[in-house]
Amino acid sequence: MSYQPINAEKIKELMVGEPERFFYQLNGGGYLNLQKLDLEDVEGINFEMMQKYTKIIRAMIFATLENSQNGHPGGSSSKVEQWLALTLTGLLAFDPLNPKNPGRDRLVWSAGHCTPLLYAGQALYYEVLRRTGRQFSQAVTKNVFFEDLARFRRIDGLSGHAESSIPYNDFSSGPSGHGFSVGGGMALVHKSCGLDTSVFVLMGDAESEEGMTYEARNMLASSGADNLIVSLDYNRFGLDGEIKEVISSDYVSHWLSLNWNVIEVDGHNIKELYYAYRLAKEKVFNNSLPIVVIAHTVKGKDYGPLENSELSHGKILSHEEYISVQNKLGFDISGEKDNAFVDLENILKTLTEEDEKYVLKILDLGVQKILPENKLVEKIKSKLSGRPFFSAINLKRPEQLPAELIFEPGSSVSTRQAFGAFAKWLMQNSAFVYAGAGDLSSSIMTSEAEKIYGIISAKNPYGRGLRFGIAENNMSMMMSGMAADILPGGFRPITVFGTYGVFLNMGVNSIRLSTINNAVHKENSGFFIAVSSHDGLDTGEDGPTHQGLDNLSIFKSMPGIKVFKPNDANETVEMLFYALENGDPIVLSLARPSFQVLKRESENQAKQACLGAYVFQDYKSNKKKKAILVVSGMKNLLNTQEVAIKLEKDGYATKLVVATSPELFAELLQNNPEKAEKIISEEERDIAITINNGYPEFLSEFLSGENLSQRMIGIKNYLKSGTMEEVYEYAGLSASGLYSKIKNILENYL
Repeated sequence: MSYQPINAEKIKELMVGEPERFFYQLNGGGYLNLQKLDLEDVEGINFEMMQKYTKIIRAMIFATLENSQNGHPGGSSSKVEQWLALTLTGLLAFDPLNPKNPGRDRLVWSAGHCTPLLYAGQALYYEVLRRTGRQFSQAVTKNVFFEDLARFRRIDGLSGHAESSIPYNDFSSGPSGHGFSVGGGMALVHKSCGLDTSVFVLMGDAESEEGMTYEARNMLASSGADNLIVSLDYNRFGLDGEIKEVISSDYVSHWLSLNWNVIEVDGHNIKELYYAYRLAKEKVFNNSLPIVVIAHTVKGKDYGPLENSELSHGKILSHEEYISVQNKLGFDISGEKDNAFVDLENILKTLTEEDEKYVLKILDLGVQKILPENKLVEKIKSKLSGRPFFSAINLKRPEQLPAELIFEPGSSVSTRQAFGAFAKWLMQNSAFVYAGAGDLSSSIMTSEAEKIYGIISAKNPYGRGLRFGIAENNMSMMMSGMAADILPGGFRPITVFGTYGVFLNMGVNSIRLSTINNAVHKENSGFFIAVSSHDGLDTGEDGPTHQGLDNLSIFKSMPGIKVFKPNDANETVEMLFYALENGDPIVLSLARPSFQVLKRESENQAKQACLGAYVFQDYKSNKKKKAILVVSGMKNLLNTQEVAIKLEKDGYATKLVVATSPELFAELLQNNPEKAEKIISEEERDIAITINNGYPEFLSEFLSGENLSQRMIGIKNYLKSGTMEEVYEYAGLSASGLYSKIKNILENYL
């Protein structure tokens, strides 16, 4: 049978004859448009009175910016009604006198630059609480009063971007889109523990241009995160111009077609916003999907000549324009420059006793929404019956390790296999461990932990595994951010996640943001293990795209996180237990190949890996000439052992020091120099040679003295595809290659 080919003319005929071929029905989540709908009044909420507060808050925002002469007026002023509809209607379960109450709803400012609103909004509430004589709990450590606004963006004042130590904010954010992933992660934690907490994310429309928000939208719609509510400020402008210059397709489709529920509202109509948030909390669509409330707003609302333009994003009005704006809002201000305190004081003088009573009454409604902590703990235990109710961060190394975490010397085991065994043990010993990977779970062995309770989904809400797909940025932000929360009962979630080392670099900024969050809010400091697997040249066949050379150095330079690079399976287990006990997050470098587990001179040598370095082979002679070799990477160690034999024959007393974490060794050197000296003395560091199967300067902490760069052996160039042996040979890191390099250094630079 023959077929007549379809040509262009016949296609045109089809458009007339069979138009259904050219139509696609959009499939996605639920949709509701509340704009201009005649909505009933709500008992107890005075929407007309709340319009007064929109003016007060905007006036406080503008006074703050006038004083600081920098900041972000556009997004702050466009979100005022969203703030009030969320925080002053009794919807948000929140206690401003105990803002970190573990039973509260969570609020994440993904639009972390909109701090003028975050500070001005709560300054209004705290002024009312202060006037009405409320006693402030010691838990309120950084509540914001109006006088604090005068120190906005000053070294001893309020930060320019949102920090989680501040009430009404649960993660330190700023970079676009990152807070969205964190909020999604927190929502999954709470739902997977059987809690009814809602997690709200305040987000700007231009943030959805960020690639990680696409990654997050996909994953969250597939995970049953129906307790996540995104309030999206759709003001149509970014910093450079209109977002249609980037997103020219229908904006709602960017959410609806990714299987999100969508509610559209007028973002300056508090009643519409209230109904949208309430319906979202009540899960009106009943389909286990997250909800985005798209609030149509005006960027820079009421900000004079900059209103409704990209210029309002970060530009500040002239002093004369500022006075005009405040007058139009109905406030008489001093008119003097550098007088923010007086301006703010005058703005708040417009609050009447009736206002104070009303604000106090509504804030109390939010407090009443928080259930007693013991009831919440009972709920968690009921939903997770049979699991060990113990925070993994409090787990200690057993005096006698379980059999599955002991690896026989001489057996062939990879460090990634040892990690998989540890992650499985961790999952079995705590109900609050989460594991995930960037579409590589079976390769980096997070799958061993994921199998215990399964993957989180609408059908398996109490799982502990997460599927991210090829989305390293969202994975890194979501998983590291999840660890920053504290659940009722003081239970702390911890996360283990990862990908190949060369791909983990795509999550660098996400991990950096979590370390910042840990630094600025130590009470909520989170622990996570970011796995950098298949590190180094050992993945030779995949070529330079997969041969990690410098990825560990990126993390090594980051405060608040340490790089651990164990050499064998037993070191891996010991270093992981040490990380738990120490409490700081780590990047864990793992190798793909299975090497023989080291036969050690002492049983405690594997534990010595937790010092950052240890003597693997001490001098075997008293020869005058010495060779001190500091080695990182198992294949390097095996090759260097061969080199040491040759050097002994050449008349060198040779010492091998294994490096497992330059940062840990640097700490040892500072805190216990006597112990560090026993590993490698100051005199030895003057003549030591470092050998790393990656960037040479990774081991720089082990050197001092002269000719430093000449004494670092590593790789600075991209390599080629080949077997592991071939690639090490090509890189000059085979036994013969190392011998030549080391002899050259010994003879010419030492």
